[in-house]
Amino acid sequence: MGQELSGALRPRGSPLQTRFPPSPERALWANLPHCRRRPGEEPLPQPRPPPRSQTRKTRSGSWERAPAWPGHADPGGLFSWHPVFMALAFCLCMAEAILLFSPEHSPFFFCSRKARIGLHWAGQTLAILCAAVGLGFIISSRTRSELPHLVSWHSWVGALTLLATGGQALCGLCLLFPRAARVSRVARLKLYHLTCGLVVYLMATVTVLLGMYSVWFQAQIKGVAWYLCLALPLYPALVIMHQISSSYLPRKKMEM
Repeated sequence: MGQELSGALRPRGSPLQTRFPPSPERALWANLPHCRRRPGEEPLPQPRPPPRSQTRKTRSGSWERAPAWPGHADPGGLFSWHPVFMALAFCLCMAEAILLFSPEHSPFFFCSRKARIGLHWAGQTLAILCAAVGLGFIISSRTRSELPHLVSWHSWVGALTLLATGGQALCGLCLLFPRAARVSRVARLKLYHLTCGLVVYLMATVTVLLGMYSVWFQAQIKGVAWYLCLALPLYPALVIMHQISSSYLPRKKMEM
């Protein structure tokens, strides 16, 4: 009876009742949609904020997501390495390996034909290795993000380009070792190799151009720089197309 009377006579502002007063922040947090749930329901999943390495402060004082440079793209920094290795494979290694046989655009044209064939094989091998690494990065990135594969024109044309590149490598092996591959018409196989090589490089150029129209690339490169990047793959493609169609294809047809 004494405890009930003491509790009833205790003033409202006593230390026992005001020990943990409700703060405005706590009241605001309690009114959020993900906190207003029925008993027994699980809270809604909330999106995680981007890491500090992926945000930057603007001039106005607000924070925004920074460009995803190589190694800093979600998730785990895997996706941004895909365009890097694919550009090294097709825009650098493959293009230079084909231009080795051009007297106007190759610094190694003074070398013997055997040496240029060896350099051609080295460049194409590096292109295949870089393409394989880039393919591994994009597969790992989309698998970790639980995203479907082959959902865009860029991915489909890129997959066909990789398959055609592997076929070209097998054709080159047959030309490098014709006796082991039991090739009877080497000149005809060289003509097919040249023609299909031009088609493969044009497919690679189309894949690169489609990648520049993606949301990720347009978020990194904007304005005039985007148009300059769009024109960069077109120039070597025109040079290679002119080199093969005007110089090598007529010569191989005469040899046949």
